Parts: sequence; C-alpha cells; structure tokens
Amino acid sequence: MSLDALPMPDSVTSAAALEVATAYHSPALLNHSLRAYVWAAARGAAEGIAFDPELLYVAALFHDIGLVPAFDSHTVAFEEAGGHVAQVFAAGAGWPAQRREHLSDVIVRHMWPQVEVSTDPEGHLLARATATEVIGKEADDYPAAFRAEVLERHPRLDLSEQFLACFQAQAARKPDSSAAGAVRSGLAERMAANPLDAPV
Repeated sequence: MSLDALPMPDSVTSAAALEVATAYHSPALLNHSLRAYVWAAARGAAEGIAFDPELLYVAALFHDIGLVPAFDSHTVAFEEAGGHVAQVFAAGAGWPAQRREHLSDVIVRHMWPQVEVSTDPEGHLLARATATEVIGKEADDYPAAFRAEVLERHPRLDLSEQFLACFQAQAARKPDSSAAGAVRSGLAERMAANPLDAPV
C-alpha cells in the first residue's frame, strides 16, 4: 500500500475542486480533506470495494466546506450546507442531476454512524475515512509505513484544535445538529486519543 499506487483523479473537474477547496479551506482543513480521500481510496482498494475515484475525491474535498466562514449556514447542519455547495459546483462542472445528488448524499452521509457499502460505496468509504481522520477509528488497519507516508505528504498541522473549535461553534448555534451530538458524546476526549496525532 502506497500513495502513488492509489487512483488519483486528474480530470478538469477534480482539478477545479482542488482549486476551490484550496481557496476556502485553511491549510489544516485542506490537508484533512486530502487525507480523507487517501484513507477512503486505500480502504476501497484493500477491501475490493469498487468506487468512483472522481466522485469520492470531490466529495472528500467538499465534505467540510460547510464549516468555513464563507459557506457556514445558520439554518442547516454543516454537512447539508456542504452538500448544497458541492451540488452547485458539480452543476457548473456539467455533472448530470443524478450524479450531483449522489455527491451531496455522500457528503451528508459522512456524518452517519454507518453507511451501507451496497447502497453507497463512496459514502461508506468517506464515512469510515473521516472517522479515521478525526478520532483515529480503524487507523491501525493501515500499515505503519503507509500512515507515515500519508502524514508526511499531508501533515495534520493544527487540525485537532481547528476542528474541535468548529464543531463546538456548530453545536452552540445548532444544538440539534450532528456536530452538536458529536460534541455531547465526548468528541474532545476521543479526538485527544487519536493515534494519528501521537508523537512519532
């Protein structure tokens, strides 16, 4: 398992998605989004899960865009806001309606406790990858050398502090949101125990 062996989309749309994500995300959130794709693609390859690399890549880049100030919503959960942003982007990229809706669903479902792989392979992979990223769930499933390669190429920077602050702000303003539920369920403690943040 290595980074260079993973499918990396090189379409015009994927390049545009990276450009947008780079413009709006902090460096830590951008690296987080790129790692989310990497963990998801690596798991898909290792477990023989067929997935659409371009759709998964775009979803990973936009899955947290609802947390950034320009797209933060005071009326809907951040993952729903991100799904809307991604749909607008995908419409501009010429994606058909069904593909745009699937993209939005993948982003919304990344906050679900579980997504059935038979129903939505990209959603299944992204949900698992983001759990790995944020709380270290299943991190030990990846070989140590691969984890080190990923973290060297896309450093975590101050992700933990930024991410927890974002979720706490979401929870305060939207107490019925999934972010609020995560905060109430001990997110801070679970993030503090993430092996991906352990000193090397």
